[in-house]
Amino acid sequence: MINLEKITGLAHLYLQEVVQAGDVVVDATAGNGNDTLFLAELVGKSGKVYAFDIQEKALKITKEKLAEAFLEERVTLILDSHENIRQYVFSPIKAAVFNLGYLPGGDKKVVTKPKSTIAGISECYKLLELGGIIAITVYVGHPGGEEEKILLEELGQKIPDREGFVVKHEYLNRPQSYPKLYIIGKRRNPL
Repeated sequence: MINLEKITGLAHLYLQEVVQAGDVVVDATAGNGNDTLFLAELVGKSGKVYAFDIQEKALKITKEKLAEAFLEERVTLILDSHENIRQYVFSPIKAAVFNLGYLPGGDKKVVTKPKSTIAGISECYKLLELGGIIAITVYVGHPGGEEEKILLEELGQKIPDREGFVVKHEYLNRPQSYPKLYIIGKRRNPL
């Protein structure tokens, strides 16, 4: 069951509505493997997940989680920045997920960077199929988090309405430093 009390649960709800068996998807920030595992379940045996992270520790944790669920064959783990996605993914994608900030339980000094984040999101958008989405959870409480949010909103405002949509979710009864969810999508039928 999806936990809607967490912003990542809301991201999973969106992904569950869009991703189907056989799809190609990207986890741009593998982290502790939760999104990678969720996507691997959604794409089924005939689908593919590309999971990126810049930390070997994150990919090791993700690999172990996938092995426990017997889903390793559905996922390609990539030790590189998500800004380099086009070096690894050559087919259209149905969805991508980004969890910005730092690896939970890891070194809090190693964080996503605004420049590489926006580059990665832009590259994913170019690969995105019609009807596909990018789910981006922004943690503004870490160094660079506020800048990532500002640049993401600037990027979102540049997407023509006839082509796509950008939605922002935030909790009104929680501190402003609480994570926010952005959904960027391509319209199924562009106007």
